[in-house]
Amino acid sequence: MLAALGAFVWRHPRKVLIATSAFLAAALAVVIHGGRLTAGEIEGLEAGRAEQLVEQVTGASMDTTAIVVFAFPRGTERATTSATVERAIAPLRSEPRVRAVVTPATAPPVLGERMIDASGATAFVAVTFAGSFQDAVAAYPAVRDEVVAAGATMAWTGRVPFQRDLDAMLERDLIRAEVIALPIAVLVLMLVFRSAVAAVLPVVVGALAVLGGIACVLLLSHVTTIASYTINVASLIGLGVAIDYSLFTVSRYREEMAAGHAPRDALMRTMATAGRVVVFAGLAVATGLCGLLAFRGSYLVSMGLGGAIVVGLAVLFALTLLPALLVVLGPRLDRGRLPLRRLVPMRARLLQRLSWVIEHPWRVIIPTVLVLVGLAMPAFGLRMASVDASVLPPTAEARRGLALLETSFPDLARTRITVAVEFPAAPALTPARIGALYDLSRRISRVPGVAKVESLVDAPLPLTRAQYQELLLAPPPQLAAQLEAGKALLVRDRIVLLYALTDAAPDTEAARHIVEVIRSERAVGDGRLVVGGQTANDLDATAYIVRFAPHAIAVVVLATLVILFVTFRSAVLPLSAVVLNTLSIGAALGATVWVFRAHPLDPSVPILLFCILFGLSMDYYVLVLSRIREAYLKDGDNAHAVAAGLARSAGVVTSAAAIMVTVFGAFALARFVVIRSVGFGMALAVALDATLVRVLLVPAAMTLLGDWNWWAPRWRRRGGTA
Repeated sequence: MLAALGAFVWRHPRKVLIATSAFLAAALAVVIHGGRLTAGEIEGLEAGRAEQLVEQVTGASMDTTAIVVFAFPRGTERATTSATVERAIAPLRSEPRVRAVVTPATAPPVLGERMIDASGATAFVAVTFAGSFQDAVAAYPAVRDEVVAAGATMAWTGRVPFQRDLDAMLERDLIRAEVIALPIAVLVLMLVFRSAVAAVLPVVVGALAVLGGIACVLLLSHVTTIASYTINVASLIGLGVAIDYSLFTVSRYREEMAAGHAPRDALMRTMATAGRVVVFAGLAVATGLCGLLAFRGSYLVSMGLGGAIVVGLAVLFALTLLPALLVVLGPRLDRGRLPLRRLVPMRARLLQRLSWVIEHPWRVIIPTVLVLVGLAMPAFGLRMASVDASVLPPTAEARRGLALLETSFPDLARTRITVAVEFPAAPALTPARIGALYDLSRRISRVPGVAKVESLVDAPLPLTRAQYQELLLAPPPQLAAQLEAGKALLVRDRIVLLYALTDAAPDTEAARHIVEVIRSERAVGDGRLVVGGQTANDLDATAYIVRFAPHAIAVVVLATLVILFVTFRSAVLPLSAVVLNTLSIGAALGATVWVFRAHPLDPSVPILLFCILFGLSMDYYVLVLSRIREAYLKDGDNAHAVAAGLARSAGVVTSAAAIMVTVFGAFALARFVVIRSVGFGMALAVALDATLVRVLLVPAAMTLLGDWNWWAPRWRRRGGTA
């Protein structure tokens, strides 16, 4: 089939180029139009259920509510602050993209008094957008521009402003990474090909594949939830694999031409050999990414799908666009010859080093495995937490707004744990239920680390259970209005809200312990409680990842075992490949945890690294094993085959790894911690894989196994292709 594809491209190169140009023009239009990216979401978490209950009570979703903080000069009177805020926010009351506005003057007195700080110079307003979270993010810039407060410093914060600032940072990170990665990749390719034209081709194909992949991801965002950093992850994967696949193809084509084959024959042979490697490499990476499909109901599914699409385009362009360019360029492929030394190591020197490894396998395996295991050890101390405004640069508005809140409104800045109690039927407030809520509040207040509890049964003055029952069900006339205002914020039908405040940061063990203790007793009278907030969400997301990770790992490992078994007709090589891959990936993850120990990793990072790296490692492994098997089939000498196969594949593996490390390293310079940690982990994993694993562990392990490397059940030995 690949030969037939090569024959078609040879006959119709311009048709291929025209079709590709049309696709890329459409892709560019999609990219310019943009998509509906959102934050990473996981359906069905308890914390999510708690937020739904809060929305039922308050009528406002935390997802679509932004906080506007106004800071006036010191000495500004409280009345002046309130009046200026009202004038500034007035345009939003008739804004169709805004669902509700709550200001100090319009809020219930119990809340309005707290919306201006003690000095009177700082105030905040809650703005709830209409529509979905994506609608809110799209409307935010225009709505923000409508609010102008003369003489005040103004900053917006909350999930909507955070998402907008995050998108802007991700866009800058993506541009910076590509600006760094592409020129360095060209330099590496120049060292490999010693020709300017040949060096530029893989980079051009890689850039076009990434553009097409981004367009496909943006299209998907209109029909499913796509996390905003999916674009960066897809670009990171796509750019690396597309350049590598093009490297395989161009290298083999030039090799066939140098061997004296006519251009058409050289292309056919290239498609039949390098093309097969490209197809398998793409299949290996896509198989790894498909492991993310096990995380149903989460943004990881769309990340896996988006990544697989980008890899598929990289394979498609390497098998169509690149051969078409080779046909059109013809002998001009070698123009721009450069007087540079080859990047690949000298074969004789490599064979000499390999001979020592083959003669002393245990001396290689033991220290190398110890190094990799040592690097992996920090992974056992892995802490995971979702990203928040703290990951933004200090100049970002969402972070500045959060800083103003923390300074002027300490209670709002505290970690807030939401406790939503749901009763089987209305009304929520009966004598028995008020008593149960009273007991719950006192239980929460006794949890170590809880600074205070905010609820209907936590008045400034100490009251007994009986007094709360009387106060809430038959309030005195002078307190009736105030109590009704408080109920509007905390009670609706059969739902009651309480808030536990703590000075512990959301991602600390102290905050997580509070959530776990509250959840340890679910019953509240005849109702049940659920717990929400950032800390609860982190715990739930981590538990979700841990729950489905074995399924994802099983899918990736089993699929890889089957593919390798079919490809090499060996039952042993697939198992050794899985073991070696696990060592290198574990080392990369452990090192990543250690380097980023100051901040917990996003829950998606560990599983992303595993699924992506397992596939990337396999394509190198197959390239090496293909050469080793080829040599083994000629003379049946395992030791000689290992040395010869590694020597023959060293050039391509070294060059491909250098490009991968360059691309991933560029993304490791991103300011967004998720992209930075993924880029670092992938760059390190590829570096370890191309050095310690492929150069040391593979030959040493294959030497010890000897002819057992090629053992397979009798039924499998007959037939199949190597």
